[in-house]
Amino acid sequence: QGHDDWIRSVAFSPDGTHIVSGSDDKTIRIWDAKTDRPGRKTLRGHNDWVRSVAFSPNGTHVVSGSGDGTVRIWDAGTGSPVGEPLRGHDDMVLSAAFSPDGTRIVSGSKDRSIWIWDAETGSPMGEPLRGHVDWVWSVALAPDGTRIASGSKDRTIRIWNAETGSPVGEPLRGHDKPVLSVAFSPDGTRIVSGSEGDTIWIWDAETGSPVGEPLRGHDDMVLSVAFSPDGKRIVSGSFDKTIRIWDAETGSPVGEPLRGHNRWVYSVAFSPDSTRIVSGSNDKTIRIWNAETGSPVRKPLRGHSDSITSVAFSPDGKQIASGSADRTIGIWDPEIDNLVPVREPFRGHNDYVRSVAFSPDGKRIVSGSDDRTIRIWDAETGSPMGEPLQKHHDYVWSVAFSPDGKRIVSVSCDGTVHIWDAETLEILRRCTKETD
Repeated sequence: QGHDDWIRSVAFSPDGTHIVSGSDDKTIRIWDAKTDRPGRKTLRGHNDWVRSVAFSPNGTHVVSGSGDGTVRIWDAGTGSPVGEPLRGHDDMVLSAAFSPDGTRIVSGSKDRSIWIWDAETGSPMGEPLRGHVDWVWSVALAPDGTRIASGSKDRTIRIWNAETGSPVGEPLRGHDKPVLSVAFSPDGTRIVSGSEGDTIWIWDAETGSPVGEPLRGHDDMVLSVAFSPDGKRIVSGSFDKTIRIWDAETGSPVGEPLRGHNRWVYSVAFSPDSTRIVSGSNDKTIRIWNAETGSPVRKPLRGHSDSITSVAFSPDGKQIASGSADRTIGIWDPEIDNLVPVREPFRGHNDYVRSVAFSPDGKRIVSGSDDRTIRIWDAETGSPMGEPLQKHHDYVWSVAFSPDGKRIVSVSCDGTVHIWDAETLEILRRCTKETD
């Protein structure tokens, strides 16, 4: 506990030892994720909401973007500001991120511009990147750091040379509604975008040219788009109740639309080996699909009595976990024709299960709920591991394991971030309002 208003953004440091958080209370806090010693001093300086926070790749600095129109750099070790605020934007900074090598910072704003900054000096690198005619909602750097992709309310995607700030090719035009999602392919050569419209576009990330025609087929909003882990397929889910698979190279549909759900598709995920897709829907079913052909692999998995709000494959791909508005967690074997979970549902939560996640070794599952508790479960037996974690005072919206599986972080509507020992289930950091 420590923030006095909504927490907009949280992120682990690259080594997993610290967490940075940004809040509408205008402050940034860095927390020690390993001990219960007080965290570092609160980072104060912004005059409005802190919209975005991120560690540098080496973990030595933090960048923040704020509603006050500035970007700030901080020493992650001392919490002290590094240089003066980065001024240039004329309105809220909606997104800020380090380049993969940590030498530059890119920021996007409501003022329709994108700025590139020298992360060492804080100086702008050239003129702002102008071209969008409406808010810049999203910026993303290619894996090799050479290009920037930006998605805007103006319905276009633009690609920029990250070194010079020059546009790469023409704006990516095609969407007739605001662009909601952009993502690079695993090798960084392509970009996929989805919008409030019913089309998906694939773009050459080097030239900015569209790869083929738009991907048409959905009849309603495309909520999210993603490449498969091997980069060969794209999966999309829509309000039109269908899932579609596309050849990521050509943009051609792979088979027919995946039909079966009779309500909105809330969640889709690829298996780790890219061969299967799992989907969860408002129709209370989970479905597994062949990612190559689009054919159902199994009959619908039934057992939940309300909407499926979250689905996830285990790291080895041998299990699926589902969270539901029926207050339970289900475990399913994707290899057998069980129409019900492979064991009794995990019961204990007294309200919607908002988030489920496997530990990195696949042996445990963590869940967060509207009942304000977090629970850890043995993924093999379904038995609860210890008592529920009951320190939050409002809905628990998101839970996740740290990369080493030793800690759990939880975020709640009560305005707090908690870090827990994943073995003992003791709270490691009970955030306080002290500035130490």
